Amino acid sequence: MQLTCATHNNIKVITVEDNRIDAASAIRFKDEMRALTDDGGDHVVLDLSGVAFVDSSGLGAIVASMKQMGDGRRLDLAGLTPDVAKVFRLTRMDSIFVIHKDMAAALQRAAG
Repeated sequence: MQLTCATHNNIKVITVEDNRIDAASAIRFKDEMRALTDDGGDHVVLDLSGVAFVDSSGLGAIVASMKQMGDGRRLDLAGLTPDVAKVFRLTRMDSIFVIHKDMAAALQRAAG
């Protein structure tokens, strides 16, 4: 599982470089997310624009990543492809996460 990290105006942006978050990669995803978010940062945006597929294990890994960040910290999502957005809608996780159309929208909203 390949994740890259950058900071824009005090927002940590984590980009998933793989096209799937599924049972085969969920544990590595959680471990990488923990490593990238353990050092703080109150606001993290997970860029999923390159992810074409998320299964229940992948969804669970994303939720676990949000929970491990703890209270007072926020994990938003950006750039969901239609199939990934459908998973979030069907499971009603779209009511749990703030979901931005793309990274530009996420960064603009945070700056405003």
